[in-house]
Amino acid sequence: MSMFSSFTRELRFFLKQPAAIVLVLVAISLSVFSVWSGLSEVERQQETIERLLVADAKDRAAVLAKESDYGGAAYYSFHLTYDPPSRLAFAALGERDTSPWKHRIRMLALEAQIYESDTANAELAQSGQFDFAFVLSILMPVFLIILLHDLRASERAAGRHDLLVATSASDNNLWRSRAFVRVILLSIGVLIPFLFGAMVSGASLLSIVSVLGIAIAQILFWSFLCLWASARSYAGPTIASGLLAVWMLTTFVVPAMSDAFIEAIIPAPEGGDIILTQRESVNDAWDLPKEATMETFVKEHPEWAEYAEINRPFEWKWYYAFQQVGDQSVADMSEKRRAAILKRDKAAQWFAFLSPSSLTERSLTGVAGTDAKAAMHYQQHVRNFHGSLREYYYPLLFKGAAYEAITLANLPRFKALSDRK
Repeated sequence: MSMFSSFTRELRFFLKQPAAIVLVLVAISLSVFSVWSGLSEVERQQETIERLLVADAKDRAAVLAKESDYGGAAYYSFHLTYDPPSRLAFAALGERDTSPWKHRIRMLALEAQIYESDTANAELAQSGQFDFAFVLSILMPVFLIILLHDLRASERAAGRHDLLVATSASDNNLWRSRAFVRVILLSIGVLIPFLFGAMVSGASLLSIVSVLGIAIAQILFWSFLCLWASARSYAGPTIASGLLAVWMLTTFVVPAMSDAFIEAIIPAPEGGDIILTQRESVNDAWDLPKEATMETFVKEHPEWAEYAEINRPFEWKWYYAFQQVGDQSVADMSEKRRAAILKRDKAAQWFAFLSPSSLTERSLTGVAGTDAKAAMHYQQHVRNFHGSLREYYYPLLFKGAAYEAITLANLPRFKALSDRK
């Protein structure tokens, strides 16, 4: 029998099974919803950024129009920083659920501003968005298990197994054809909504192909595992229970245990501790001799040594110097946290090979640019921008330049990371 004949025969057989058809339709519906949900969230984030950009510019212009010195202008001016979603973010929102992707910063001590999360509900955000990555990594194995676990067991229960084997030209080809029809229909149904979403978002061909490759790898792994299990001489419920146990172990237990283990062996300062330490340093500076603050500041910035003398009870250059000293006081903690997060991420990548679902999700967030590395890259981009503000204001403050409003027209402007994927 030709391959085409086998396919059409098994397709007709599949169409006579209402339960299997309903399952595929459910999978398609969930895929459509996940893509719609992801696109809606990305659109919401983009609209938020556009709205805040307009409001940010108006607010800063209004503030600067009322100021009469550079210190006040720097103090009262906010600057919007943001990380726009990539074109594939709709498929795998990743760290954008739990890590801030926008800040309004001032030229004060930065680290506390960096680690303040703008997540509206941290517990809800931790549960994650229902995106395409969730469907592919978590739900797809369950769909495949339900469709494939009883390929032979159901025929044995119906008393047709031996007859089918006897009349089939090849025992293996029969079951492979049946499995192929189910897998291909399920896969096409789940992947087409993603392709539509990718075209709507303008994702690149390379990134689309990468996601399809990840999806095919996930589908093939679980399909072959289900086919192997279905060939065992057990009842269908027994096979299904065993496969679901493997799914539960690799999808939830292994990732949870590996995360706990990684956090235990790779400690990292908490963002809250960094905020508290920095604010204590800044608050303590009000009670310290000004000379002590300026001496600490000049050690890191010797180019301002000749302008470091403070002759009045309050000077803006002293105020911003102790803000910078506050950042210096937690620089080591912040660097250790960044290094630990990246080290944890690298370790988690290795543990992900024990969990196909985790590996799939991590691969998708990597392609979409929504992983931990992307979040760290955005944080560093904010630090670089804040550094440019300091470089702009310090000469004006330390050299006592006469205030001219037109000078502030050249304030550094935040530029988002280049468009990704």
